[in-house]
Amino acid sequence: PVEYAVNRDAAKMSGLIKDMLDDQDDQDQTLIPVPNVNGRTLKYVIQYVEYHHNNRAEPIEKPLKGKIEDVICEWDKKFLNTDLIKDGDEKQHELLIDCIMAANFLNIKDMLDLTCAAVASMIKGKTPEQIRALFNIENDFT
Repeated sequence: PVEYAVNRDAAKMSGLIKDMLDDQDDQDQTLIPVPNVNGRTLKYVIQYVEYHHNNRAEPIEKPLKGKIEDVICEWDKKFLNTDLIKDGDEKQHELLIDCIMAANFLNIKDMLDLTCAAVASMIKGKTPEQIRALFNIENDFT
Protein backbone atom coordinates (compact mmCIF):
# COMPACT_ATOMS: atom_id res chain seq x y z
CA PRO A 1 0.00 0.00 0.00
CA VAL A 2 1.01 3.59 -0.71
CA GLU A 3 1.07 6.14 2.11
CA TYR A 4 0.90 9.92 1.77
CA ALA A 5 1.39 12.57 4.43
CA VAL A 6 -1.31 15.23 4.16
CA ASN A 7 -1.94 18.43 6.07
CA ARG A 8 -4.85 17.72 8.45
CA ASP A 9 -6.79 20.84 7.36
CA ALA A 10 -6.30 19.90 3.70
CA ALA A 11 -7.46 16.34 4.37
CA LYS A 12 -10.61 17.75 5.98
CA MET A 13 -11.71 19.09 2.58
CA SER A 14 -12.90 15.50 2.16
CA GLY A 15 -16.21 15.07 3.95
CA LEU A 16 -15.43 11.36 4.41
CA ILE A 17 -12.01 11.95 5.97
CA LYS A 18 -13.26 14.92 8.04
CA ASP A 19 -15.87 12.65 9.63
CA MET A 20 -13.21 10.00 10.35
CA LEU A 21 -10.84 12.55 11.89
CA ASP A 22 -13.61 14.14 13.95
CA ASP A 23 -14.41 10.72 15.44
CA GLN A 24 -10.83 10.30 16.71
CA ASP A 25 -8.80 11.96 19.42
CA ASP A 26 -6.49 14.69 18.14
CA GLN A 27 -3.26 12.90 17.34
CA ASP A 28 -0.17 14.08 15.54
CA GLN A 29 -0.67 11.46 12.86
CA THR A 30 -3.61 9.36 11.84
CA LEU A 31 -3.48 6.59 9.25
CA ILE A 32 -6.64 6.51 7.15
CA PRO A 33 -7.07 3.77 4.54
CA VAL A 34 -8.64 4.86 1.26
CA PRO A 35 -9.31 1.51 -0.44
CA ASN A 36 -11.46 2.82 -3.31
CA VAL A 37 -8.81 5.20 -4.68
CA ASN A 38 -5.55 4.01 -6.24
CA GLY A 39 -2.24 5.63 -5.31
CA ARG A 40 -1.79 7.38 -8.67
CA THR A 41 -5.18 9.09 -8.43
CA LEU A 42 -4.79 9.86 -4.73
CA LYS A 43 -1.62 11.80 -5.53
CA TYR A 44 -3.70 14.24 -7.62
CA VAL A 45 -6.48 14.43 -5.03
CA ILE A 46 -3.85 15.41 -2.45
CA GLN A 47 -2.37 18.04 -4.78
CA TYR A 48 -5.86 19.54 -5.13
CA VAL A 49 -6.69 19.64 -1.41
CA GLU A 50 -3.21 20.84 -0.42
CA TYR A 51 -3.60 23.81 -2.77
CA HIS A 52 -7.28 24.58 -2.23
CA HIS A 53 -7.61 24.24 1.54
CA ASN A 54 -6.14 27.76 1.84
CA ASN A 55 -7.24 28.97 -1.62
CA ARG A 56 -10.90 28.06 -1.87
CA ALA A 57 -12.14 27.60 -5.41
CA GLU A 58 -14.73 30.01 -6.75
CA PRO A 59 -18.07 28.25 -7.28
CA ILE A 60 -18.56 27.05 -10.86
CA GLU A 61 -21.84 28.09 -12.46
CA LYS A 62 -24.33 25.35 -13.24
CA PRO A 63 -25.09 24.83 -15.98
CA LEU A 64 -21.74 25.80 -17.40
CA LYS A 65 -22.52 28.55 -19.91
CA GLY A 66 -19.11 29.02 -21.54
CA LYS A 67 -15.79 27.24 -21.48
CA ILE A 68 -14.45 25.98 -18.19
CA GLU A 69 -11.19 27.90 -18.75
CA ASP A 70 -13.16 31.15 -18.43
CA VAL A 71 -14.40 30.41 -14.89
CA ILE A 72 -11.49 28.69 -13.10
CA CYS A 73 -8.18 29.92 -11.69
CA GLU A 74 -4.81 29.41 -13.39
CA TRP A 75 -3.81 26.68 -10.93
CA ASP A 76 -6.95 24.68 -11.79
CA LYS A 77 -6.35 25.13 -15.53
CA LYS A 78 -2.85 23.70 -15.16
CA PHE A 79 -4.13 20.94 -12.84
CA LEU A 80 -6.74 19.86 -15.40
CA ASN A 81 -4.83 20.29 -18.65
CA THR A 82 -1.43 18.85 -17.71
CA ASP A 83 -2.22 15.36 -16.46
CA LEU A 84 -5.94 14.91 -15.82
CA ILE A 85 -6.61 15.73 -19.47
CA LYS A 86 -3.18 14.66 -20.72
CA ASP A 87 -1.52 17.70 -22.30
CA GLY A 88 -4.98 19.17 -22.99
CA ASP A 89 -5.91 16.28 -25.34
CA GLU A 90 -9.58 15.51 -24.63
CA LYS A 91 -9.16 11.92 -25.82
CA GLN A 92 -6.67 11.28 -22.99
CA HIS A 93 -8.99 11.75 -20.01
CA GLU A 94 -8.69 8.49 -18.04
CA LEU A 95 -7.14 10.23 -15.03
CA LEU A 96 -9.88 12.88 -15.09
CA ILE A 97 -12.53 10.15 -14.80
CA ASP A 98 -10.56 8.48 -11.98
CA CYS A 99 -10.40 11.82 -10.15
CA ILE A 100 -14.17 12.30 -10.54
CA MET A 101 -14.72 8.89 -8.96
CA ALA A 102 -12.24 9.67 -6.15
CA ALA A 103 -13.72 13.13 -5.45
CA ASN A 104 -17.17 11.56 -5.30
CA PHE A 105 -16.06 8.74 -2.97
CA LEU A 106 -14.11 11.10 -0.71
CA ASN A 107 -16.87 13.74 -0.81
CA ILE A 108 -14.66 16.63 -2.00
CA LYS A 109 -17.34 18.87 -3.45
CA ASP A 110 -15.10 21.55 -4.99
CA MET A 111 -12.96 18.97 -6.76
CA LEU A 112 -16.03 17.06 -7.95
CA ASP A 113 -17.52 20.30 -9.31
CA LEU A 114 -14.27 21.14 -11.12
CA THR A 115 -13.76 17.72 -12.70
CA CYS A 116 -17.41 17.31 -13.71
CA ALA A 117 -17.40 20.81 -15.21
CA ALA A 118 -14.32 19.77 -17.22
CA VAL A 119 -16.29 16.83 -18.66
CA ALA A 120 -19.25 19.14 -19.35
CA SER A 121 -16.92 21.50 -21.19
CA MET A 122 -15.50 18.57 -23.19
CA ILE A 123 -18.93 17.44 -24.43
CA LYS A 124 -20.42 20.90 -24.97
CA GLY A 125 -21.31 21.43 -28.64
CA LYS A 126 -20.56 17.82 -29.66
CA THR A 127 -22.97 15.47 -31.38
CA PRO A 128 -24.00 12.24 -29.65
CA GLU A 129 -21.72 10.36 -32.07
CA GLN A 130 -18.74 12.56 -31.15
CA ILE A 131 -19.45 12.09 -27.43
CA ARG A 132 -19.66 8.30 -27.87
CA ALA A 133 -16.34 8.35 -29.71
CA LEU A 134 -14.70 10.56 -27.08
CA PHE A 135 -15.73 8.28 -24.20
CA ASN A 136 -15.67 4.95 -26.08
CA ILE A 137 -19.38 4.38 -25.52
CA GLU A 138 -21.05 1.82 -27.73
CA ASN A 139 -24.36 2.82 -29.25
CA ASP A 140 -26.63 0.21 -27.70
CA PHE A 141 -29.79 1.57 -29.31
CA THR A 142 -29.20 -0.01 -32.72
